[in-house]
Amino acid sequence: MLNFKKTISVITVLSLLASLITFAGCEKNQPVSEPVEPEPEIVKTETPALDGYNLLFSDEFDGNELDMNTWNYEPHEPGWTNSELQEYTTSTDNVFVKDGNLVIKAIKSDKDGKDYYTSGKVTTQNKQDFMYGKVVVSAKVPEGQGLWPAIWMMPTDEGHYGQWPKCGEIDIMEVLGSDVTTAYGTVHYGEPHAEQQGIVTLDSGSFADSFHEYSVEWEPGEMRWYIDGEHYLTVNDWFTAVSGEDEKPYPAPFDQTFFVQLNLAVGGTWPGNPDDTTNFDNAEFLVDYVRVYQKDAYDTNVKKPEKVFRTADETGNFIHNGDFSVTEPLDDETDWTFLLFEGGEGSAEIKDNTMIIHTEKEGYVDYSVQLVQPEMPMIKGKSYRVTFDCWADEERNLIVCVSAPNAGWIRYLADTKLTATTEPQTFTYEFTMKDKDDNNGRLEFNMGHKKSTATIYIANVRLEEIESEETEE
Repeated sequence: MLNFKKTISVITVLSLLASLITFAGCEKNQPVSEPVEPEPEIVKTETPALDGYNLLFSDEFDGNELDMNTWNYEPHEPGWTNSELQEYTTSTDNVFVKDGNLVIKAIKSDKDGKDYYTSGKVTTQNKQDFMYGKVVVSAKVPEGQGLWPAIWMMPTDEGHYGQWPKCGEIDIMEVLGSDVTTAYGTVHYGEPHAEQQGIVTLDSGSFADSFHEYSVEWEPGEMRWYIDGEHYLTVNDWFTAVSGEDEKPYPAPFDQTFFVQLNLAVGGTWPGNPDDTTNFDNAEFLVDYVRVYQKDAYDTNVKKPEKVFRTADETGNFIHNGDFSVTEPLDDETDWTFLLFEGGEGSAEIKDNTMIIHTEKEGYVDYSVQLVQPEMPMIKGKSYRVTFDCWADEERNLIVCVSAPNAGWIRYLADTKLTATTEPQTFTYEFTMKDKDDNNGRLEFNMGHKKSTATIYIANVRLEEIESEETEE
């Protein structure tokens, strides 16, 4: 007689063994799966505190994609503004986050048999808007003719005081890819259009070689610009108005919320278009971080400062050191200043009561080689005379004018071409000031882009007020 319990146990064991053998056989025939690597951990950068400020918002670009809680894409068709060539897209080919940086990339392609450019523009509008504060951005610009990176601010409601420029604009940084040794900080406002601008030119290296920190401190009655912590521009006397109406109460238009925007333009009226030297493989605007701080409170009880106008000397001359009797620094912003831009190379010196300008490379624009004196008092309705002696080592052309750096670079004395010969000549020009009073007219001698590098000599420079009836435009 069989033992039933023992029989069941044997059968059960045999069944289990068969199952294990079958399972092992099936497992043996399955492909081996590759181990799944975990997503790399994102290490968050801690935004540093800033004495006297609270952090309003920041983006250290530590992740793998754009933070859409902070940023917007702002697409536009080519030619949207400034005759720029690029289409601003929402493509991650043009805007992406990589290796701890926001990358805005300009891409050259072909469309309908013609060159076609795409790029990116991002803003914090309606997500991170603020009124007053300190904006700090670390960025590395691309190099190349026609490339135009920018860090700037516009008002949330552009129609509050009227369309640009009445609404105001704060440019924290602009660099032209054709001259990456020079950076610009600018504020636009008013009607008529006015602007004030600061310029920083590096003694060595470029803004494309490495990251630099660009910042602006915006307060109710003053704005201050910095590069790598060095202060280079202060503005406190802006205005805005509708044509034919009184100015809005100061500090309009900069008493409303603004937002930050970053973009890389291609071509346009200022940088010019790309050419065969432009390498689009490297056309990337890199941003390491954007940080916005704000104080606990701001004093909004501010008044617009009164303009101070330079007075003439005992001979009636508004020009300082017009006879070049004093040897002065020519690389500061006081009295005579010698400037180089856009491929211009050269030097200037004062010797024997004469300003001598040596040109090594003429550059690409009229102002590539430039001698200026600012703070010329221009009063609406007044008439003026400019006189100077000029000659050169060989016959060549140059341009003289009185410009308005704070009023959209309009001309009070129009750009006037003259021909310097090897013999000294006295040149005389008269004009009537027809625009808004300006305490910062600028006498300019522009010697670039004239198919000559001949040395120029200037002496006995005068700018004086004359009776209106003497003036002939």
